[in-house]
Amino acid sequence: MKHLAGDKQKLITALSVLLSLGFVITSFASYFVSKETIRQSIIRDELPLTADNIYSEIQKDLVRPTFISSMMASDTFLRDWVIAGEKDVGQITKYLDEIKKRYDTFASFYVSEQTHNYYYPQGILKQISTEDAHDVWYYRVRAMKQPYEISVDTDQSNRDALTIFINYHVYDYAEKFLGVAGIGLTVDAVRKLIDSYQERYNRIVYFVDLKGDVALYSNHQTSPGDNIRRIAGLRAQADTILKNQSGSYQDKRDGRVHLLNVRFSPELDWYLFVEKMEDEALAEIKRTLYMNLALCGLVTLVVLTLTNITINRYQRRLEEMATTDKLTGLANRQACELFADQAVKLARRNQEPLSAILIDIDHFKQVNDRYGHLAGDAVIKHLAETIQGCLRESDFLCRWGGEEYLLLMKGCDLNRAQIIAEHIRTTVKETPIDHAGQSIPITVSLGVAEHRDEESNTLMFGRADQALYRAKESGRDRVCTAD
Repeated sequence: MKHLAGDKQKLITALSVLLSLGFVITSFASYFVSKETIRQSIIRDELPLTADNIYSEIQKDLVRPTFISSMMASDTFLRDWVIAGEKDVGQITKYLDEIKKRYDTFASFYVSEQTHNYYYPQGILKQISTEDAHDVWYYRVRAMKQPYEISVDTDQSNRDALTIFINYHVYDYAEKFLGVAGIGLTVDAVRKLIDSYQERYNRIVYFVDLKGDVALYSNHQTSPGDNIRRIAGLRAQADTILKNQSGSYQDKRDGRVHLLNVRFSPELDWYLFVEKMEDEALAEIKRTLYMNLALCGLVTLVVLTLTNITINRYQRRLEEMATTDKLTGLANRQACELFADQAVKLARRNQEPLSAILIDIDHFKQVNDRYGHLAGDAVIKHLAETIQGCLRESDFLCRWGGEEYLLLMKGCDLNRAQIIAEHIRTTVKETPIDHAGQSIPITVSLGVAEHRDEESNTLMFGRADQALYRAKESGRDRVCTAD
């Protein structure tokens, strides 16, 4: 039995290890495959698509002011008014005020090359000068070859509020430089636009100029750095990013992997950076991994529980088959010997009497010959039931073999055992069996022996067998005790 229990434990342990390893290996293999697939999908498809969508939003939200400035620069009214000598200031201020209201801009302006007047919706703000540090922007724009620039500067007409200006060249019909016109948007307004992009697409969005300086970022985001050449992780790739103008990259900053897509906006002369944290992208499959592991653990527990129940059931069945007589349902000789070993040890330890009765059916061969083997089986089964009706709960009855039974009685001395044996004999004799419409009378012979100190159960059974032999030799249907 101990060997079976040890084998069962080994089987359960091996099965537990195999199932756990199988589930864990499968779950992690699936996780790593999914992780790489998702990473590649983000780099190849998701981020570029997001960048395209944000770029489309930029064209609508940021490039639109550029078109407004371009329209102002080519507006015939503005050019004609300048060419005519800038005589009626009310006309230009009304024009600038209309631009500001119609397109909901923060500022609108025109700076004349001829008079150096700075016009805005309330009139003439000032006259620009090379000696005024606030006016450096004008001379820079006048000297550049590009038709316009986007710059971040303070707006003197609005209490020096930090403003994004779109500064556009204005030429007459002969391509003579007349001045600079344009509009302004507050940096905060543009950052709110970036906030909306980030919230809508769940990405980090910021703009980088041609020099690599971080030009604009969200209100809800700390600056990634002043220049991408000084940002850890991006430092090594900065020149490549600025040279290629667009592409997908990944870097590691602050212990986190950043997946990055860069797209150049020619209208703004800025690079659009769209980032996504890898751990955020993988959060869902990590949750799936944890759920899979929990589910695997549950499945393993259920499988092991069912396996344990099944093994225990089959083990009990095997033990019953190995220790139970199929015909009578009594313990067989093997089980009886195991029980007897324990009973003898207990009797010695407690110094209590222990008796054995060996019972044999008289003339059983004649029963088989006269009534058939089925009747013989019925007699054996009937006798087991009859004997059990005469016993105490603590008594142990087994089929010893063939037509023999062995009864072990704890706490029972020889005299008491002899009385019980006589009771069994008379009860069996008075209880014939009915089989197939026939009444079959049976008698039994019994040999009784009491355990002696230091005597093995084998010797005790031998003395009971000798007493049984004397009972048979004396004419059967009687009880004899061992010497």
